[in-house]
Amino acid sequence: VQLQASGGGLVQPGRSLRLSCAASGSIFSISYMAWYRQAPGKQREWVATALSGGGSNSAQFAKGRFTISRDNAKNTAYLQMNSLKPEDTAVYYCNAGVRVRSTTPAQTYWGQGTLVTVSS
Repeated sequence: VQLQASGGGLVQPGRSLRLSCAASGSIFSISYMAWYRQAPGKQREWVATALSGGGSNSAQFAKGRFTISRDNAKNTAYLQMNSLKPEDTAVYYCNAGVRVRSTTPAQTYWGQGTLVTVSS
């Protein structure tokens, strides 16, 4: 199973960016897909999670600005980030709980990260 994160880049404060995370490989089901981020010199922190049933949750700093969504048919999660601030600068990682067979429990997989830089 591989998770491919994309969509990062340099953006001015106040602008928007949409990240994508595509899961591929031997996948039976995906229970959740999530985004984390790690700013320079800081620990990785959770951003948002989207569940297979349609529910989602996000960190307090993300509420009102970031929206996570999923396309289950494409095994892809998105993170729409609006009103970006310089403090949102970080490497954004996707994470998913994946079952490769119906008889095996879900395992956690991580993508390689995509860099988001918010600067004027």
